[in-house]
Amino acid sequence: MRQYFKQVDLRSRKAMTSFLEDHFRYPTMNSWNNSTSYANNMKVYKLGLPADMEEKLYKMLDVSEFYEELRYLIDEFDESHNYLWQAGFNGRSGGYLVLYQGFAKPSEYKSYCRKCGQKNYKSITENGNKCGRCGAEARVDFIKPPLQIGTYPGKSTDMDEDFEEWDIYSLRKRVQLVQEFDRLCDDLLARTVEMLEQYDVVEETVMRPEKIKVLCEVAS
Repeated sequence: MRQYFKQVDLRSRKAMTSFLEDHFRYPTMNSWNNSTSYANNMKVYKLGLPADMEEKLYKMLDVSEFYEELRYLIDEFDESHNYLWQAGFNGRSGGYLVLYQGFAKPSEYKSYCRKCGQKNYKSITENGNKCGRCGAEARVDFIKPPLQIGTYPGKSTDMDEDFEEWDIYSLRKRVQLVQEFDRLCDDLLARTVEMLEQYDVVEETVMRPEKIKVLCEVAS
């Protein structure tokens, strides 16, 4: 199985510089945008899995619960960096995990509906507690406004950077950041293997309720 994390001598400027300069990179938006950042190739055939697991993984890619499990690990990484650094998949088939620069700031939402979750830009002191979506009188004000989280997909990171001009502390911090990103890739792969060992992909028939219009006899 592939391993992304690499040990680096954090006392050696040469070792740290080589690590950053030699690290795999990928576009943060499109190839023509010419903006790249640190990344890892996580395509199925690059993971070094046994043939039976690889075949099973291709099937698991069609299951939404699989991505929810991986999303939890990525969210932990993003939150640990206060969303200034975020990890996200890119590429035509989403096979590359890329390190993005991002932001988090308080949103302008002031209230929400406890029944349907609809957010509103006005406080209940301004227009009452009735929800405009579901009609329930269940709107309440946020105690703390939710965060607005975003990324800068067209922004590059350390492209053509001359690390010789960096002080040793800044260089070490950047190496540790990229190592954390690589360790995230290892954690995603490890969790994938766990799921492959614990679950099978099966097809189920789900009956969904549907609203239709019918004739109803008028009561006499």
